[in-house]
Amino acid sequence: MALSLSRRKLLAAASASAFFAPYVHAAEEKTAPIRQGRLRQSVMSSVWGNTRFSFEERCELLSLLGFSGVDLPAPNQLSILQDYGLGAALMTGTGTSFQDGLIRRELHDKIEEATRAGIDMCVAAGCPTLIAMPGERRGMSREEGRDNAIEILRRIAPYAEEKGINVCMEVTNSKVVADARTDQVFDNINWGFDVCRGTGSSRIKVLYDCYHVQIANGDVVRTLRDNLDLVCHIHVAGVPSREEIDANQELNYRYIAQQIADMGYKGYVSHEWRPGAGRNPLLSIATCFDILVV
Repeated sequence: MALSLSRRKLLAAASASAFFAPYVHAAEEKTAPIRQGRLRQSVMSSVWGNTRFSFEERCELLSLLGFSGVDLPAPNQLSILQDYGLGAALMTGTGTSFQDGLIRRELHDKIEEATRAGIDMCVAAGCPTLIAMPGERRGMSREEGRDNAIEILRRIAPYAEEKGINVCMEVTNSKVVADARTDQVFDNINWGFDVCRGTGSSRIKVLYDCYHVQIANGDVVRTLRDNLDLVCHIHVAGVPSREEIDANQELNYRYIAQQIADMGYKGYVSHEWRPGAGRNPLLSIATCFDILVV
C-alpha cells in the first residue's frame, strides 16, 4: 500500500529528530514496516495528544513504526485497522462504567446480556479481550464488591470460555485525585486477582496497568510475574506524571519490558500515557515504542 498519507506527516515530524531516519527511508522506499522486539505493542488514543491525524493516518503511522494494535477501536474502524496490518487489541461493550460496574447486583442481568454481545463482537473483530469495569463503591465494602463481581463473572465465564475471549477488569488507583477515580473498588491489584481466582475461570483476567499498580501497590515486576496467569493485557504510562515512559519518570520501562518478554507474556502491551507539555506527540510515540523493543 502506498504511504502517501504518512510520508508527508512523517517527513514533517522527522525534522525534529534524526531518530526518524530509518522510518522515513522505509516510507520513501515503500518497504515493509519496521517490526522489532518480542512484545506486541498497542496504543490508547491518549498518546496522540492534540494532533489532528485522521484514524487512517494514525493507523498508517503506527504500522510504519512497528506497532501491532490499537486499543478500543470503534466497530466502524476495524476495516481500517486490517488495511494496515493492525489488530483490535482491546474492546469495550459490557454495559459497565467507572461509575456503575460489575459490583452492582441490580445491573447483573443487563451486564450479562451486554457482555455476551460484546464477546460476539470481539469474535467477529478478531479481538482477544473485552474490558469490564468493577465500578465505584459508594459505601459498599470491598468484600461485598468482590463477591458481587465474582457472581456476575461466573455467569459470564462459560460463554467467554466457549468463544475463546478474555474478559478483563482494569486496576485503577484512589490516590491521585487528578485521575478522577478515587472511589473505585478495584484500586488494589490483589483485589482483582482474588476476583479472578474466585471465578475459577481461565478467561476472567486483569488488565495490569503499570502506572496504577506502581502508585497503589509498587513491586510492579514481581507482582506481575507471580500472577502472570491472571493477566491478559498491560498498560504503561510514566509515574508520577502519567506522561511518556522515558527517563524523566521513576519506572525503568526498558527493564520492565525485558522482564515481561522473559516471562513469556503473549498479550498486548499498550501505551496509555499523555504527551508532556511542549513535546512532539509523534516523536514521543516513536521513542516510547523503541523503549519497549526488547
